Amino acid sequence: MSVPRILVVDDDKAVRTVLKVNLSKNGMDVTLAANPAEALELLHVAPYDLVLTDVKMPGATGLELLERARAAWPDTPVVVMTGYGSVADAVQAMKTGAADYIIKPIAKDELLLIIRRALEQRALKAELLLLRKEVQEKFGFENLIGTTPAMLSLYEDVAAVADTSATVLLQGPTGTGKELLAQAIHYRSRRTHGHFVRVNCAAIPEALLESELFGHEKGAFTGAIRQHRGKFEQADGGTLLLDEIGEIDPFMQVKLLRVLENGEFARVGGTGHITADVRVIASTNKDLAKEAQKGRFRKDLFYRLNVVALLVPALRQRREDIPLLVDHFLKKYAKRNDRPVLSTSPQSMEQLMAYEWPGNVRQLEHTVERAVILNRSNTLIEIEVPRDPFEEDEQRGDILPPLGTTLQDALAQHERTVLIAALKEAMGVQARAARRLGLSRSNLNYRIGRLGIQVKDIEYD
Repeated sequence: MSVPRILVVDDDKAVRTVLKVNLSKNGMDVTLAANPAEALELLHVAPYDLVLTDVKMPGATGLELLERARAAWPDTPVVVMTGYGSVADAVQAMKTGAADYIIKPIAKDELLLIIRRALEQRALKAELLLLRKEVQEKFGFENLIGTTPAMLSLYEDVAAVADTSATVLLQGPTGTGKELLAQAIHYRSRRTHGHFVRVNCAAIPEALLESELFGHEKGAFTGAIRQHRGKFEQADGGTLLLDEIGEIDPFMQVKLLRVLENGEFARVGGTGHITADVRVIASTNKDLAKEAQKGRFRKDLFYRLNVVALLVPALRQRREDIPLLVDHFLKKYAKRNDRPVLSTSPQSMEQLMAYEWPGNVRQLEHTVERAVILNRSNTLIEIEVPRDPFEEDEQRGDILPPLGTTLQDALAQHERTVLIAALKEAMGVQARAARRLGLSRSNLNYRIGRLGIQVKDIEYD
């Protein structure tokens, strides 16, 4: 492992010297700068793995250095040092994108812990980006995001099956990206110049599904004023994705089985047989094997579809992919909405990683899109995890804030109440209160400062 290069910025020569001695003893290559201007010159000359800067300095401040460093070197974490009682500076630093902060006088062990944690996060992000690049180069899956073992195994299977004619069954929860996988299979196959056609079997009424899939002749039924080519004909020479295949009724299951067996079908109201060269991919959020065992899905059709079965994992089963997905969606929707490409705070990412995501990748994407659209900051985007709208709440009618109170104010007041309760329970010991709430101590301090909580004024029982 290479020696981490640390840039220390402080106008106090004695502080710089002590920091260099302590960090060098712990295997770090330390460079010193007396002010932000000197630090920026050094950053332009050579890359650094981390910047450790004081906040209060003559001329430009550490916060200005932080903002400029974040803009020019977004992958370089910045840790700020602030004096005791200067919580407002720490709060502003975290909002601007600092990796962490530490309060003077500095405890050596705490500083080493903060620096190592920031370096580990930087290394992990770099590793994830490298893995994503390797995945794209190896498989050519531009829109498939994920480097966890489950996803890498899935990519291997997709690459293996793509250039065959086998029917594929994609199974997994709603919102996991089954359609993207189907597209990847199509565009990696010899059918790439043919059409990729998708039909949502659950969205079409039973009475119309046969016509939608196989087409109809003029006059076949009331309203059939002209001949209509179905999805199988439209996909001739290409790929047909039958989304939500588990929702089709028994009558259509028989019709579909015949097409899969011999490639022939007839339009509704027609007498002649039509042949189409179509590769079928089916997707479902149901366990079709269990559905077949219970008699709700034909076993012969299940066996015909289940030639190659691929299981797409839920997002909660591959949480390590969330930072990559968030980064991808931030860039996607910043470009789409003509907004600057920003990153999110470590605190937001912690919450995103901990959330269960019942709606999977689709829900995460919509959450990030909303954050990009509503963001008013020019440094960081705070992404809030969604509240489940289907969650039971017996007091739902009593939780609305008073008229004139915004949602943001109500949430801030609730957070303030929770933090004060935790501090009271911990008798003012912030490390204990942080553990009680599942937060890091710096995160708790950040929230205390943001909400203006005066810890010394809290009355303990």
